[in-house]
Amino acid sequence: MAKGDFLGEFEYIVMLSLLRLGDDAYGMTIRQDIEDRTERPVAVGAVYAGLDRLEGKGYIKSREGETTRGRGGRSKTYYSVNAAGLQAVRQTRAVFRRMERGAEPKLGPALIQRVMA
Repeated sequence: MAKGDFLGEFEYIVMLSLLRLGDDAYGMTIRQDIEDRTERPVAVGAVYAGLDRLEGKGYIKSREGETTRGRGGRSKTYYSVNAAGLQAVRQTRAVFRRMERGAEPKLGPALIQRVMA
């Protein structure tokens, strides 16, 4: 895997959120999804910085939504993962799984808590 194909922790989390949210992935929904699932506060600026990095790497694409009166005539920017981004997520996931192998005795069994959506 080339260096640029590996996602950092926060980039990986953002990408997973985009995949989960689908067509409803824009700044605030992404931030809320990450906060709900990680149970830690996330600055909206950090989300947008991550989105900018991921778009710069060619892993996601953005599109402008309709303008709305409630947003003062501004439109939401929606984000989606493209094929290169999906490949980067899969490669990063594989790396984390490989790194975990052999550490299970110290880590214990993987526990996945269900988060109510």
